[in-house]
Amino acid sequence: MAQIAKLQEQMAQVQAELADEHITETVGGGAVSVTMSGKQECIAVVIDPGLMEDADAEMLQDLVLTAINKALDSSRQLSDDKMAPFTSMLGGFGF
Repeated sequence: MAQIAKLQEQMAQVQAELADEHITETVGGGAVSVTMSGKQECIAVVIDPGLMEDADAEMLQDLVLTAINKALDSSRQLSDDKMAPFTSMLGGFGF
């Protein structure tokens, strides 16, 4: 039980660290950037002002959607990578 308590404490620490991690993904040659935290919270969306001059709404929406999904995927992967040691340890406890 002491091992499980220590494991829970370590997992909580890693989860807190994930909140401070940021992942930025860009699309459209840098026209749209989205930054997510390691906890899959959107931190920022940046749109190149030059894109607004030439872009139609549908293209802009597609770029933003693509950037958000890329950033979410990267954020999830970061979380999976950081939590992997705990996942494998929990398997050893029969969870």
